[in-house]
Amino acid sequence: MSKIRGMHGLLATSLGVTCAAALTLPLAPPAGAAPEPPAPMAEAAAAVAGAARPDPPQVPGAPPRAASATPDLPGSTQSLPLAPLARDRALGGAGDQGLPRRDVRHFSLLGVVWNDPDTPLHGRVQVRTRAAGTHAWSGWQDLETHNDDHGADPGTAERTSGHVRAGTAPLWVGDSDGVEVRVHGEDTDRHGRTGATRAALTTPGAAAALPKGLRLELIDPGTEDTRAVHLSAEAAGTRQIRPAALDAEARAASAANADLAPVGALEIPALDRAQTRSELLSLRSGRLTAAQKAKPYIGPRPGIVTRRGWGADEKLREKSFVYTSKVKAAFVHHTASGNTYKCSQAPSLIRGIYRYHVRSMGWRDIGYNFLVDKCGTIYEGRAGGVAKAVLGAHTLGFNTNSMGIAVIGTFGSTKPPAAAVTAVARLTAWKLGLYGGNPKGKTYLKSGGGNLYRKGKNVRLNVISGHRDGFATECPGRQLYGKLGTARSSAARLQGR
Repeated sequence: MSKIRGMHGLLATSLGVTCAAALTLPLAPPAGAAPEPPAPMAEAAAAVAGAARPDPPQVPGAPPRAASATPDLPGSTQSLPLAPLARDRALGGAGDQGLPRRDVRHFSLLGVVWNDPDTPLHGRVQVRTRAAGTHAWSGWQDLETHNDDHGADPGTAERTSGHVRAGTAPLWVGDSDGVEVRVHGEDTDRHGRTGATRAALTTPGAAAALPKGLRLELIDPGTEDTRAVHLSAEAAGTRQIRPAALDAEARAASAANADLAPVGALEIPALDRAQTRSELLSLRSGRLTAAQKAKPYIGPRPGIVTRRGWGADEKLREKSFVYTSKVKAAFVHHTASGNTYKCSQAPSLIRGIYRYHVRSMGWRDIGYNFLVDKCGTIYEGRAGGVAKAVLGAHTLGFNTNSMGIAVIGTFGSTKPPAAAVTAVARLTAWKLGLYGGNPKGKTYLKSGGGNLYRKGKNVRLNVISGHRDGFATECPGRQLYGKLGTARSSAARLQGR
């Protein structure tokens, strides 16, 4: 990601941004949607522990709440207002904001948000954290401030809800109980332009004004024992739970997949090619052409961990599901949250991103439709049904008639694991096949507005595209973007093309 830092001044004055969910580089010293009714429910058996509880409801349009004195575990958000800091020579300017070192409740993921979603933060956000139960502090780490390439399309109900805030991408730091943060506005020249060199500064240390309402969000994703859930289900000879054990929101999210797995299932099982084609004719027979019925091009359905499987607290999100008409393209992202996580930690990481998107950023649900960890496990993202055309908030301007797949990790200079690339191919071969998409083909999507294409423009894109194809961003990282050709070829082969 050193390329991003070298281009930082240019990016601040241009429309180029990064998709990343976070950068984790240690710093050197100074230098048209409509609701669709849920599918009919199926029977299920076995028992499971209760779901995590949400934060208390918040007044629409209000700034994020301050940290409560009583933790709302499992799963909680501490929201701490930033305050002016004394001049920090490492950053080089007055007017900085932040928090000095302090003890806090346990958290594993953090980000900084501010009030106006249309106001960019031209500057640098840095954090350091203390590993829980130790005296060991990390080095300073950058948060990615250019995160506006994610989110709902301009003018949509989700975008104009009055709840949405701007923010950095979130950073996964692991179990921590101490934090320090500093925010510095980018240096400006005498005309107020950001990204100026020191020589161009009229007043050394001049800095861009910081957005109003800066707050540090500390996310505890909760410690729901999904391992115990799986062991209990396996002991009962099933990977599902009794519908009676689900609250209304969890039941609705699970029922959206009832054509694929019983209500309460922890995962949707993989199918072979014959089973998948039979399912296709059952699910979409009325929407297939005669040629598609005679020879359907679709890859075998991969196994998918459901929202119940990764421990989603369904009371966090908005209750209703929103759909688009079809899935014509898949946009591939990376979370840029680092590659040191264990695959067993992926559910916690996803719960953290989900809570940050909903509670901190004000979105209706997690933005991605699917997530993939480095071991190749596929996870259901935004609720509404994995086989359905769920409207996401992943590629600003191109969320309609598309899906977003986020590979968990940072792939600017690091090659993505082969298992993750294979999972992307398997997922797209199946999901695009449901809607007649050719993974090696092209399609047209109408822009909802962004920094590459004006609103209303019909844009020709690869059916499997990277985020950077629809928005000026580094996402999904140079190395992962370079593997999309392999994913396209593999997906087409899986479809029988």
